[in-house]
Amino acid sequence: MNTTIQSVINTVGDIVADFGLKLLAVIAIWVIGFWLVKKIVASVRFTMQRHDIEPSLASFTLSFLNITLKFFVFVIILTTLGVQMTSIVAVLGAASLAIGMALSGTLQNFAGGMVILLFKPFRVGDTITTADGKTGVVQAIMIFTTQLNTFDNQVLYLPNGALSNSVITNLSRGENRRTDLTVAISYGDNIDAARKVAIKILKADKRVLKTPEPVVLLSSLDDSAVTLTIRYWTSYSDLLAARADILETIYHEFPKNKLHFPFPQMDVHIAK
Repeated sequence: MNTTIQSVINTVGDIVADFGLKLLAVIAIWVIGFWLVKKIVASVRFTMQRHDIEPSLASFTLSFLNITLKFFVFVIILTTLGVQMTSIVAVLGAASLAIGMALSGTLQNFAGGMVILLFKPFRVGDTITTADGKTGVVQAIMIFTTQLNTFDNQVLYLPNGALSNSVITNLSRGENRRTDLTVAISYGDNIDAARKVAIKILKADKRVLKTPEPVVLLSSLDDSAVTLTIRYWTSYSDLLAARADILETIYHEFPKNKLHFPFPQMDVHIAK
């Protein structure tokens, strides 16, 4: 009886010792493995920066490398715990269909990221507007998502699958950009005088390009106003600042030339 108890104790002791060694090994692999992954990713990032690799490709590659290396660390941990590689492959093969169906959206995002990198509808640093109206600067193109920083400093993570299959307006493409301003003047004001004042304002602004020449068109006769369209071209970098300054100058100069900004009004005729 004592021999049997001692045998059981020895067996349990061996199991505990073996499990303890495996647990220590797993912890060591986890710590060292993730440390190595961090160092490898940092080294690849430094190499890409030194060779001026395109930021879009760099961010995607680093994201993919980080996930792949961490996956291999998990495989090594499972092997250390006694799980055979053949079993791992069998389980992965059996679960691949279910995982593929469950992660169909994620796989679409991965494919979308590849499409974005291949056809380059936008790059890191470009200002884009998405189909649902989100506008911002592209900060990173990652393996599943694209990071977009809006002008009010919100950070958006947009799925690559949706981006690659929707309409994207790239505001950074094209060196020069046309601006159309609509300005309303009162009925009875001199349209030719308004045109001359507007052209003078545009020509005085050095940011407005000489070619194509700026034009002022009568665009509509509205209920309470005559609407003019002021059309000119600037470089993309001057687009917003020039628009704001020109509007402010028009606001000050038009009244000086007897040009009035009308308020909505309605004529009422009472029949007797």
